[in-house]
Amino acid sequence: MNRIDITLDGLESPPWLEEAEPFIQAILGKLGKHNWDLSILFCTNEIIRNLNKQYRSEDKATDVLSFIMAETAGEQYLPGDIAVSIEMMEENAKYLNISPQEELRRLLIHGILHLAGMDHATNDKEETMLILQEKLLKEHC
Repeated sequence: MNRIDITLDGLESPPWLEEAEPFIQAILGKLGKHNWDLSILFCTNEIIRNLNKQYRSEDKATDVLSFIMAETAGEQYLPGDIAVSIEMMEENAKYLNISPQEELRRLLIHGILHLAGMDHATNDKEETMLILQEKLLKEHC
């Protein structure tokens, strides 16, 4: 059984919050990930900018960050943490002309794939990780 801990920092509780955990559980199941103890932070641009500056030396806001831990605690696997800027997610959705929920799902999948050990050198749609990301998104939207 996967455990998902969701935290809000600097935000009011959004209407889609109750849908986040079942969606994450579905993606982890599709990827065959079991006994994950996953932490998700939904935050503001300012908070994610500070995290990005502190941990990646990039002084700018971004949409999603994954912090890989890859440790085991008893039967639970601690893959790491994911931070999502809700403000950046909303900006992305407007720019891409998609719903905020679709962009949120994309960012959550992206973070999970990083914690699962995948990476990408560019944002080219032909990157293996990004192909899988979009496939999972289509299956679960």
